[in-house]
Amino acid sequence: MFRFRTAVCLLSVLGVLGLTAPAVCAQDEAGAPAKAAPPATTARKLSLRYAVMCEGVRDYKPLNPGIVFSIRIGRVTCFTSFDSVPRKVFIGHRWYFRDRLITTMERVLKPPNWSTVSSIQLREADKGPWRVEIIDPSGRIMRVLRFSITD
Repeated sequence: MFRFRTAVCLLSVLGVLGLTAPAVCAQDEAGAPAKAAPPATTARKLSLRYAVMCEGVRDYKPLNPGIVFSIRIGRVTCFTSFDSVPRKVFIGHRWYFRDRLITTMERVLKPPNWSTVSSIQLREADKGPWRVEIIDPSGRIMRVLRFSITD
């Protein structure tokens, strides 16, 4: 435990004023400076390893990945694989048809690595350009997958 001295009072005053103080203010019982917390950049981040559009999934692997799919297959799937999942988080697959948002599918990821899928059933009216945006927990786009549905 730390034995705080006048630095604690100074930190309190600085905090009330909305100011910041040097990283090392406290001292341990021997009077040596306390160690600062590790930088935030050393924390593991969510890492998207692989993302692909495909006809389906078999044995946890994408089946027939591609960028052009026939309407006759009946369904198209977005497969995503993450190799660094620091904690349980939710990501999103946002499906767009002709630049119009059709649906957002939320998916859970669990440590240490995880794969997940979302898919849509195809109708005759779904021919044309599509895209899926893979969204991280804060709503930032991690990757965009573009594909087309044809005859």
